[in-house]
Amino acid sequence: MRLGAGTFAACCVAIEVLGIAVFLRGFFPAPVRSSARTEHGAEPPAPEPSAGASSNWTTLPPPLFSKVVIVLIDALRDDFVFGSKGVKFMPYTTYLVEKGASHSFVAEAKPPTVTMPRIKALMTGSLPGFVDVIRNLNSPALLEDSVIRQAKAAGKRIIFYGDETWVKLFPKHFVEYDGTTSFFVSDYTEVDNNVTRHLDKVLKRGDWDMLILHYLGLDHIGHISGPNSPLIGRKLSEMDSVLMKIHTALLSKEREMALPNLLVLCGDHGMSETGSHGASSMEEVNTPLILISSAFQRKLGDIRHATRVQQTDVAATLAIALGLPIPKDSVGSLLFPVVEGKPMREQLRFLHLNTVQLSKLLQENVPSYEKDPGFEQFKMSERLHGNWIRLYLEEKHSEVLLNLGSKVLRQYLDALKTLSLSLSTQVAQYDMYSMMVGTVVVLEVLTLLLLSIPQALHRKAELEVPLSSPGFSLLFYLVILVLSAIHVIVCTSAESSCYFCGLSWLAAGGVMVLASVLLCVIVSVLTNVLVGGRPQRKKPIHPSSRWSELDLLILLGTVGHVLSLGASSFVEEEHQTWYFLVNTLCLALSQETYRNYFLGDDSEPQCGLHVEQGLDRVAAAWQGGPGCDVLERGKGHGSPSPSEVHQGSKKWMVLASPWLILACCRLLRSLNQTGVQWAHRPDLGHWLTSSDHKAELSVLAAVSLLVVFVLVQRGCSPVSKAALALGLLGVYCYRAAIGSVRFPWQQDSKDISKGIIEARFVYVFVLGILFTGTKDLLKSQVVAADFKIKTVGLWEIYSGLVLLAALLFRPHNLPVLAFSLLIQTLMTKFIWKPLRHDAAEITVMHYWFGQAFFYFQGNSNNIATVDISAGFVGLDTYVEIPAVFLTAFGTYAGPLLWASHLVHFLSSETHSSALSHACFCYAMICSIPVSTYIVLVTSLRYHLFIWSVFSPKLLYEGMHLLITAAVCVFFTAMDQTRLTQS
Repeated sequence: MRLGAGTFAACCVAIEVLGIAVFLRGFFPAPVRSSARTEHGAEPPAPEPSAGASSNWTTLPPPLFSKVVIVLIDALRDDFVFGSKGVKFMPYTTYLVEKGASHSFVAEAKPPTVTMPRIKALMTGSLPGFVDVIRNLNSPALLEDSVIRQAKAAGKRIIFYGDETWVKLFPKHFVEYDGTTSFFVSDYTEVDNNVTRHLDKVLKRGDWDMLILHYLGLDHIGHISGPNSPLIGRKLSEMDSVLMKIHTALLSKEREMALPNLLVLCGDHGMSETGSHGASSMEEVNTPLILISSAFQRKLGDIRHATRVQQTDVAATLAIALGLPIPKDSVGSLLFPVVEGKPMREQLRFLHLNTVQLSKLLQENVPSYEKDPGFEQFKMSERLHGNWIRLYLEEKHSEVLLNLGSKVLRQYLDALKTLSLSLSTQVAQYDMYSMMVGTVVVLEVLTLLLLSIPQALHRKAELEVPLSSPGFSLLFYLVILVLSAIHVIVCTSAESSCYFCGLSWLAAGGVMVLASVLLCVIVSVLTNVLVGGRPQRKKPIHPSSRWSELDLLILLGTVGHVLSLGASSFVEEEHQTWYFLVNTLCLALSQETYRNYFLGDDSEPQCGLHVEQGLDRVAAAWQGGPGCDVLERGKGHGSPSPSEVHQGSKKWMVLASPWLILACCRLLRSLNQTGVQWAHRPDLGHWLTSSDHKAELSVLAAVSLLVVFVLVQRGCSPVSKAALALGLLGVYCYRAAIGSVRFPWQQDSKDISKGIIEARFVYVFVLGILFTGTKDLLKSQVVAADFKIKTVGLWEIYSGLVLLAALLFRPHNLPVLAFSLLIQTLMTKFIWKPLRHDAAEITVMHYWFGQAFFYFQGNSNNIATVDISAGFVGLDTYVEIPAVFLTAFGTYAGPLLWASHLVHFLSSETHSSALSHACFCYAMICSIPVSTYIVLVTSLRYHLFIWSVFSPKLLYEGMHLLITAAVCVFFTAMDQTRLTQS
């Protein structure tokens, strides 16, 4: 079966996407869970321990509070309350913290610090899986045991107002609710007013037991303008007044109640210095937790400092406060200050219930639980507790009883701490079978790509896929039998749940058939190579076929980058690797231009190695021809030699271009500090986005948009030029409408809006340009003789994507887009064409610059740097598919624009196999890092930084591979158009 190299590569990447999906499902495992099913009803509480005496306390303790109000402020950092901002903007809250009846804590939120997993942690006490980052976009109903579920089962009436994520997680649990969308980040006013407008009525009523309020405005301000925006102070003041209103109302109601009320102020996660969240920086994981109640009266001079606790401790504390069973999956500990004012017997009862729940969870998830230090401490505490109960029943007041009670108390607290730590370290069980299946598929695809290099990079760009030989059929059936046997054995003996075992036999069988086919093809190719030997060469290898400096850089750069993925520091600072590679590439290109100019190299152009693996000599030897694939230009005469080009008027630009590109890259590095080590340092982007420099930002944005127009319009039709000009003007109008920039005649920012009309005005031109380009591409298939139509169509599609990127980029990032276009122009005119690099080298250069521009945008391997505000440009409500598409495009605009430019550049050349070679090389250079990385993270799965560093990078790699698959499909479609025309 013969396939084109591009089609073959696209199929391989599509299979890799499947393998990565299976691997990710196994790698991001199910957290620790209790085997007790929540729908079977509540288990009776553990009786009070006793040593010989009979204790009659076998029920749950009564609730400590009459009503509980939870005020959750999204993205509330601890320093917003306990720092200078809290003193300035939240005076009432500061008074309660310092002098009022309250207990203050700094609650640590484990990564991923996004809303849905953090709500799960607060209400269930469990540590959600990292894959909940993806589920955060469309939260499914929560099936785990939780405080909300227990409260509803106990007949508690719960009212909720705020983020609709709660309504999705807990459907049919609230007697009254009003949800607001959490993803429309442009709105930070109405989204909170929709919550506050209910307060006056609901606080006067007494027909509820639990009130939950989730305010989103602060988080939205962070996404729009960062934690240092003046809007932050106003929002904190608004939240302070809301808290005062609730607290005052609760105090006035307490006169009519037997029990006090409890007010909880907390945040789900923090906010990074860029205003985002999702990772593990101190600003993102540290959140305030304030418990306010008249039951916590403090004595004069009683100074209470905020102590560090875990966010998972909230669930156990709320359950005890409401007289409910602790959620079965909770790994948290009771916040002891809440109950320390109670009698000793009640305190010990609360702690005993918590330790019993944790010890059961430990027994169900840790095989050697009896040797766990926390379990041993629990058993010791329970024995001492039983002795104390016996002594208590005999004599209720004695010094011995008090001393023993204090000892039991300390023992319980130590046991709670150790048990909670043990369960947190055992937070997940990896699905190794699913991980292995995914790894095998991915590695098989990579092996097949490597073995196919000689055929795929030959001039014909075609290869033979052996699928019909008898030996292939016999091996195929044997492999299927072996894999089926392994599947049955693993799935019948697995003690824990396995995703791949849970698939239907049809789906699992399909994956096994695919793995078998890949293995058989690999064996067939290897057999042909080893048994068939090398064919006789029809021509000698070209005398210039040798390792050039550029070839060595491509090889060593790719290998070095892949090896660096095994170190956490290199993953955190991966942008430094790409900056180094593109800078070194510029120096290598400079050396090449100087050599060709000063040495007057009039010989045939040097053949570069196809793909970074340096196997073109093997390809040439096996295929009987030169291993070089020089892009051919001109018709009817030979291509000019480098020296002839250099003698022209452009020679100085050819010599200066690498240095100009190097200077552009250096300027872009100063625009956005990214990574971890230096992310906190001020950069040009922070300076531009401050309110004091709006005029400078406006000028820079306008100049950048003008440069974009000048560089893009040269290849467009007249209609598309007009649409591009109006679209770029609309981009500036949109940014002016939302207050990011301003027109010269604007004096203030009072007329700020959401910019819905302006953004949709730009979308019209984006779609128009894309439609025009698509029409030209379809027309080029009919009018095969007019090659220019296809070139113009591809450039117009590229122009439409540039206009969309200009709309989605924040104003201070528009120079990134302008410099990207400038570098592409310089490379095209003064490097790739004069030096006549081959398709493989040009593809690798596009890939490297695409990766560098991914980081020039301010991205990193940290989830917090994803700019989700790009997904809501022009939308007045949250629409999932457009929002996800726009966010993905805004994040990966750099690689996508460089890939789109590559397709246009190679399609404009007359060489027949350039696109096929480029598609194969692009697939290869993307497959090598992701294949290596899944092996690395499997071996490093117990590393200290597996969740904070390696896991986010794994998600980025998976998304990058999916985008690569889309790019390869585009390559293949354009290549098929070329074949149709030929």
